[in-house]
Amino acid sequence: MRNPLCRHRGLRVLMNHPLWILFVAVVSVGCDRSLAAGDGETSINPPPPLRAGAASMVITPPVGSWQQGAGVTRKGESIRDDLEANALYLTDGETHLLLMSCDLVGLEMSTVRPIREAISAATKIPPRSVIITCTHTHGGPSLVRTNYHMPVDEGYIEQLGPKLVEVSRAAIASATPARVGWGMGEVRIGYNRRVCWADGTHSMHGDIHRPDFAGLEGPDDPAHLAIFVTDMEGNPIAVADHNTSHPTTFYAAGVFSSDYPGVARENIRRELGPIPVLHFNGAQGDIAMPNLLEPEQVDREERMNRIGERLAKETLRLYRQAEFQSNVFLGHAYTDLPVEIRLPDKEEVDAAQKVLDRVDAGEEIRGMELILAFGTVQLRERYGEESSDTLPVHAIRIGDVALVTQPCELYCQFGIDIKRRSPTPLTAVIGMADGYNGYCPTIAGVLGGGYSGQPISWTRLEPFAGYRIVESAGPMLNRLWRGDEKE
Repeated sequence: MRNPLCRHRGLRVLMNHPLWILFVAVVSVGCDRSLAAGDGETSINPPPPLRAGAASMVITPPVGSWQQGAGVTRKGESIRDDLEANALYLTDGETHLLLMSCDLVGLEMSTVRPIREAISAATKIPPRSVIITCTHTHGGPSLVRTNYHMPVDEGYIEQLGPKLVEVSRAAIASATPARVGWGMGEVRIGYNRRVCWADGTHSMHGDIHRPDFAGLEGPDDPAHLAIFVTDMEGNPIAVADHNTSHPTTFYAAGVFSSDYPGVARENIRRELGPIPVLHFNGAQGDIAMPNLLEPEQVDREERMNRIGERLAKETLRLYRQAEFQSNVFLGHAYTDLPVEIRLPDKEEVDAAQKVLDRVDAGEEIRGMELILAFGTVQLRERYGEESSDTLPVHAIRIGDVALVTQPCELYCQFGIDIKRRSPTPLTAVIGMADGYNGYCPTIAGVLGGGYSGQPISWTRLEPFAGYRIVESAGPMLNRLWRGDEKE
């Protein structure tokens, strides 16, 4: 099999040079290991055999719990389908990776950190080898404080930790000699949702038939990456897929659901059996399911089922075409990136506080006015004395596949930029991983303002934060592929 890296980034000459030698090198503080470019058929020293294990667990909240929703205060009145935590463990004996996908909107870093440490204590793998991601379903419990009237479900968080420890232990205990395959395809499930107006302002969604509509702010990304793990006899162990959109089917609808990732998971299991299926969401801060330029009149169930079925169909197509290997390069590096916090000015805070005062006095204020007022006041209260935030950024190599994880709702352009600078075309950028640090807009988003553009508690990062994530991810990936040692 010809190495696809030889066709990428000018590596063909280097890879064909007779003095080219593959070697292993440490790439960063906290890095498990970095590995040189090539696959098992082209390397002089092939990588050690892979072992893998996987497990799933139901994490559905009880009926009557608060449901995540920024603009609507509501409790979950029914359960459409179960929320799950799906875990995949990969190791070559030196590098250990435990990847977890949870059907949740997001988990604050203050929640993730102790869970990660508990998993490490229970399993004896390094805590920073544990990467907990969230699908960002809005049909889950209230875990991020974005609603003035609604608390975070602390009881759910307290019970979640032991469950994630348990599913991690099960995944690691099930590890067996394994093979891995992958594929890249395309499924368009998300569209840019940032609308530009003639006066230079931008908004999240909007009526494109208005005479002052000036176009959409940014791109979308239909790329679909899938990773498949089997035992040595070819029996499926786990599937992980990646695509980019906003699972908001049951946003504040009083229904608990894993949304379209759950529909896709159900369809995949129908063909491959009851295996763990991980869904990783992409750089979706400015991406939504509806196409604003070509709107359709479909109900929630139809849209969700259509997207889930399309995701599963493409994943299964890639599975049937995949070539599997038992000796693949496994590498991992990370950095904790400090970024400045962007605070509102005093006039903005004072105006926002007046809105909340009116609410406290009994006035009925809902929607974006309340969301922005609460987010502005909360930002000043929570971070007024803080000068910076921390963004954990991970780079992972699994054979020819690169994964970049980060804790934000990145605007889509940043995901595209990371892919362009990656040494492999098989690259996915995963959000809401290892914490939740809110929206991360481009400069266009910051200048245009509006929800997810202007500074509020969950859009608090400096204007250059996304660009700094891009600049951090690219060098880590390239060191993993070239085998350069980090200074």
